[in-house]
Amino acid sequence: MNLKEIADELVAGCRENRAKENLDKLYAADAVSVEAADAMGMGRETHGRDAIRGKHEWWEGAHEVSGASVSDPFPHGEDRFAVIFEVQGKVKESGESFDMREVAVYHVADGKIVREEFFY
Repeated sequence: MNLKEIADELVAGCRENRAKENLDKLYAADAVSVEAADAMGMGRETHGRDAIRGKHEWWEGAHEVSGASVSDPFPHGEDRFAVIFEVQGKVKESGESFDMREVAVYHVADGKIVREEFFY
């Protein structure tokens, strides 16, 4: 897949609730995910597709989403693109509401996402 195909499929998967299913299709086995802050208490970096899948499972288990949107991708050269995520919901444990907006930058090499970085 080329950059545009990967970016378009990532956005479609997020919009259609297929983000976890897209991990095997779009991400390299040794991909790295970097958060802006250590939200899970396990450091900012997650290494490997299986660990990234675990982040998705943690998010789904800890949050109740009431609204979400994903922008169209913003390509940057031949190897990167960005997406803006907006999510509204509440933390299941505390009941605290949140309204989050973040930018994700994806790095692509050899037809797969090799790094994602979140800014919020």
